[in-house]
Amino acid sequence: MTNLFDLTGKKAVIAGASSGIGVQFTEMLAGQGADVAILARRYDKLVAVAEEIGAKYPERRIIPIQCDVRQEDEIIEAVRKVMEAFGQIDILLNNAGVVDAVPIEALEEEAWDRVLDTDLKGVFLMSKHVIRHMKERKYGKIINTASMLGLTASASVPTHSYNAAKGGVIHLTRGVAATYAKHGITVNAIGPSLFRSEMTENTLFTEQALKMYNAVCPMGRPGNPGELNGAVLYFASDASSYTTGQTLFVDGGWTII
Repeated sequence: MTNLFDLTGKKAVIAGASSGIGVQFTEMLAGQGADVAILARRYDKLVAVAEEIGAKYPERRIIPIQCDVRQEDEIIEAVRKVMEAFGQIDILLNNAGVVDAVPIEALEEEAWDRVLDTDLKGVFLMSKHVIRHMKERKYGKIINTASMLGLTASASVPTHSYNAAKGGVIHLTRGVAATYAKHGITVNAIGPSLFRSEMTENTLFTEQALKMYNAVCPMGRPGNPGELNGAVLYFASDASSYTTGQTLFVDGGWTII
């Protein structure tokens, strides 16, 4: 029987891979057979990630490339480097993200722009410059990291700019999926709830926020490391060949209540 989840020979790009779930996704894709180009602003961290995962999977190529997804010129150069190294891009995972926890009356325009530019515009720009290569080959898998907070709000933590950005990611996913389905490209999103990461440590993992989260979430806990991997692998593999425009909420049941 064919292994639908085998990624042998596939070439992947992960934007936002210097820490947290981006590192987990890199290791998972490499473990399934893909070569991976990892992008982020902090090149030193990318190098460390590439060395660590490369040591576990020496047959895989893990290439660190410095890139700020808010800057189109940097994305153009990063995509050029990936194409030079790999010759193709089969999988794009838009995972770069930041969050602010500031009430709207105190939210500065600069802070708003930082979140929207990273979490939403970054998805647009990365997709824009990768999808052209996918279209030529009539094959591609784009996975966007959205959030349950793109569908719901938080009463304990004011994440207004993040809500707006992730809500935009969910609908951008639908729109791009509808346009490019006929070109053999699927576009889907994952919607995590609360997972511990560098980004959430001091905002959504506070004692007050965690207490409320555990009380409301049907599973009564945040997500554990690795519990997003299955959703990403499904969308990255040929198992999802007839699935596009969807957001899969990996949230312990939060969005069903």
